[in-house]
Amino acid sequence: MATRPPAEGKPWELAANLRLSKGKTVAVVVLDGWGEAAPDPFNCIHIADTPTIDALKKAAPERWRVIKAHGTAVGLPTDDDMGNSEVGHNALGAGQIYAQGAKLVDLALDSGKIYEGEGFKYIQQSFQDGTLHLIGLLSDGGVHSMFDQLQLLLKGASERGAKRIRVHVLTDGRDVLDGSSVRFVEMLEEDLARLWDKGVDARIASGGGRMYVTMDRYENDWQVVKRGWDAHVLGEAPHKFKNALEAVKKLREDPKANDQYLPPFVIVDESGKPVGPIQDGDAVVTFNFRADRMVMLAKALEYEDFDKFDRVRFPKIRYAGMLQYDGELKLPSHYLVAPPEIERTSGEYLARNGIRTYACSETVKFGHVTFFWNGNRSGYFNQYLEKYEEIPSDIGIPFNVQPKMKALEIAHKARDAILSRKFDLVRVNIANGDNMVGHTGDIEATIVACKAADEAVKIILDVIEIVGGIFVLTADHGNAEDMAKRDKSGKPLRDKDGKVQTLTSHTLNPVPIAIGGPALAPGVRFRTDLANAGLANVAATVMNLHGFEAPDHYEPTLIEVVDK
Repeated sequence: MATRPPAEGKPWELAANLRLSKGKTVAVVVLDGWGEAAPDPFNCIHIADTPTIDALKKAAPERWRVIKAHGTAVGLPTDDDMGNSEVGHNALGAGQIYAQGAKLVDLALDSGKIYEGEGFKYIQQSFQDGTLHLIGLLSDGGVHSMFDQLQLLLKGASERGAKRIRVHVLTDGRDVLDGSSVRFVEMLEEDLARLWDKGVDARIASGGGRMYVTMDRYENDWQVVKRGWDAHVLGEAPHKFKNALEAVKKLREDPKANDQYLPPFVIVDESGKPVGPIQDGDAVVTFNFRADRMVMLAKALEYEDFDKFDRVRFPKIRYAGMLQYDGELKLPSHYLVAPPEIERTSGEYLARNGIRTYACSETVKFGHVTFFWNGNRSGYFNQYLEKYEEIPSDIGIPFNVQPKMKALEIAHKARDAILSRKFDLVRVNIANGDNMVGHTGDIEATIVACKAADEAVKIILDVIEIVGGIFVLTADHGNAEDMAKRDKSGKPLRDKDGKVQTLTSHTLNPVPIAIGGPALAPGVRFRTDLANAGLANVAATVMNLHGFEAPDHYEPTLIEVVDK
């Protein structure tokens, strides 16, 4: 695992690969949420009609394999940690394994360094006279946040002068079981009660479901953030309760309710006054470590010239993120834990070696093939050699209602880019298998989504055949291959009515990678000595296919050339 970037001054020029020639068009297709698992009634990829991808698997076994996309292979703390799109694309683009989100925060909390940094000292200035507000996902899923990190932050802040604390909770039900919100709220209330016994005025102040309140991403629907702003900052929401446990239990009584989509609520005192609106002089921390679903709220909290919705009032606060969520935008400007320094990504190496790159996806995954792929960096490395194109995602239509999403539109854009012969590398993300449809738990819709993804892959592979190019097909983590919650023996869990409980989270399964195309040299095959290879090995592989040797600090290539 990379613990530091390569030495400053290391040359950027890549050596030529003596066995593989340059000048070939290479298409890299990332299937989001497309893991590899045994055939099963709840394996939507297996059930779906996917003749193109099936043919790749059967036709050339030496050019098809699986790689790890979770846990330590992508920089997460343990192999019990599910992968996600952000760390997955970081690893795919970086070619190296860096300590990621949860692990960075764990290290900072365990060592106490989080309290020594500029970010904590900044918010600490509000402890004497103001309130510390903590906003984030109440979950132990390890994808966006970790409950034990919130617990440690509460303890550490109270020991360092925070006298009044308000927690604004976003319920999960996506990365963890639906209904677990009740248990998390109960545990949090117990922690806050212990702080209260020590003289700290600590309470839950507001909340709502993550997909309906606060946690939108890529500016897809600002109304989601506005609902959170109204509840967290203004103390205004359609539902008012005396305590958070009552709120969650009552709101879940609706037959259609689930944790992901709970409506916004605020906690009020005996007189009906909200207990924790954000005021001038307060400190605010967004405690999610994952960036994508915090950026929009960060903009609302930090930008004075914000115009996405009427904030009504803009309190003068000291705001810090758990991490800096956008390194290029420097957003937020204050943060508790420094992000991983992902340098010398494959995108920058290839740009510095003259490779012309086209990257495309729809809004919900556009950041993954650009920002995350490029090491948490916005913008181009070389605007004359690169083009990034975003296809707007559907707004206001549930993904399981429109499961095909923009897969075909992305494929058509990739086809046009390849046929133009203006680009050496065409990189796309096809979102259907992941949280866009897979996370809804709708099995029938996910089957349709997988079929649409396969159709998109066929369009791209067909045009690679026309131009005489090479393709790399892989994924960033598992999801659609297992849609059932399971017991320790692997059997599906059933509810009280005997129905199988659907799984909406990512999985720990490996993901496939396939290579092919008419320009792929006959002797190229996957190596057999890298049993534990992961997503970070893909970058060196792609560099080889462009005719370059990868830098020596990269994870090793997956391929070798044998004489036939």
